[in-house]
Amino acid sequence: MTKKITSSFSASVTPPEPATRRDGVGKTSSSKRDPEGTRQRILDAATEEFTLAGLGGARVDQIAKRAGINERMLYYYFGSKEGLFRTALENAYLKLVEAEHSLHLDDLPADEAMRQLMAFIWQYYVDNPGLVNLVNSENLHKARHLKQSERLGELISPTVKMIETILLRGQKAGLFRLGIDPIQLYITIASLGYFHLSNCYTASATLGVDLLSPDMLKAHLEHNTEVVMSFLLKR
Repeated sequence: MTKKITSSFSASVTPPEPATRRDGVGKTSSSKRDPEGTRQRILDAATEEFTLAGLGGARVDQIAKRAGINERMLYYYFGSKEGLFRTALENAYLKLVEAEHSLHLDDLPADEAMRQLMAFIWQYYVDNPGLVNLVNSENLHKARHLKQSERLGELISPTVKMIETILLRGQKAGLFRLGIDPIQLYITIASLGYFHLSNCYTASATLGVDLLSPDMLKAHLEHNTEVVMSFLLKR
């Protein structure tokens, strides 16, 4: 379930009235006020626009059109285009963190837990390509919006702690070798999947294969898993 994100824009401003519409038989009616629904429509529309065009290329008028509202409503709820981008980015990270917290790997053998964690990270990227695009856009701005976020503490991934726990269990069981840095391991795991998807179109063109085909996605996960497990397991 997506968590609510509170706008930092002043609530003392009165939002514009909803647009009046006519139905198919010419009867005029006003849509009921629905602040949360309106706000969510704007956020969904903005996320789609930012995903397609990045922060620099996204247009406020297009976001308003996608959401079915006028631009005044957008500024009322989010204050600015950058404020809306920050909220979209926060929302994307909050969804990822929530999904990470839903994992239950403690009852599995350490090697199987690591394999399942890698599969989760990979599949989340595959299922949420918009996250990859948003992160790419934010990196162009050197994480300025994340650093400004009042919710930054909530966006910190629990995955490094999971990896540390799995490593300790695997080392105690004699499965994993010692001296592995969980942060470096997380970066390696995330990078192995992220590059495949962030560069999928250029790499597909230059390699002459379709990196987004089901067979290639499956093969890449298997390859990445074996690379990491070969590094971890005692020989």
